[in-house]
Amino acid sequence: MSWDALWPLLYDGTLETLYMVSLSALFTVLLGLPTGVLLYVSRPGGVAPLPKINALLGAIINTGRSLPFIVLLIALIPLTRLIVGTTLGSTAAIVPITLGAFPFFARLAESALDEVDYGRIEAVLSMGGGVRHIIFKALLPEALPALLAGVTLTVIMLIGFSSMAGVIGGGGLGDLAIRYGYQRFNNRVMFGTIVLLIAMVQVVQMTGDRLVRRLAHRR
Repeated sequence: MSWDALWPLLYDGTLETLYMVSLSALFTVLLGLPTGVLLYVSRPGGVAPLPKINALLGAIINTGRSLPFIVLLIALIPLTRLIVGTTLGSTAAIVPITLGAFPFFARLAESALDEVDYGRIEAVLSMGGGVRHIIFKALLPEALPALLAGVTLTVIMLIGFSSMAGVIGGGGLGDLAIRYGYQRFNNRVMFGTIVLLIAMVQVVQMTGDRLVRRLAHRR
């Protein structure tokens, strides 16, 4: 395959990967952040202790984190078909990618909240604030740099997940590398996809690090 024929494939694969990663990152944060907050506040000795709910939620999150993503891809095929109507393509891949990533981000969010000085929480309580005020006035604002660092790590992981989704026809650069690179023994395709994936990771990491430093400096 000539470079002239390869560029359009790499371009389309890059757009599909960015589409998968962007939507998966959005859904991962929407699911993972509330879960992480609930894990933090509901723990024994927390601001709203619910030991049974915390134990159940923790067990679910740990189970999700323990499953290899390639196994999860296959296990979630029926659910993906139910939600999207198909198991092929970049849109279908968003379902297993999100469900595979949000337990990881939930734990990162919980760890970020652990770094908040408890004195901030006590200050809100002394002013008569409730759990909602503690979450939105103390925990989330104070943990924002750490949460952003967690988002950066999660997006990088999502790039890797989107590549593995190519195993089941998920589209993107991973699918391109498997169908045109591995199966057809085309080193040029493999090289192109590897370079683009490395570039994506570098851009995400540098952008995330810069934003985290800026937020930390303002604090």
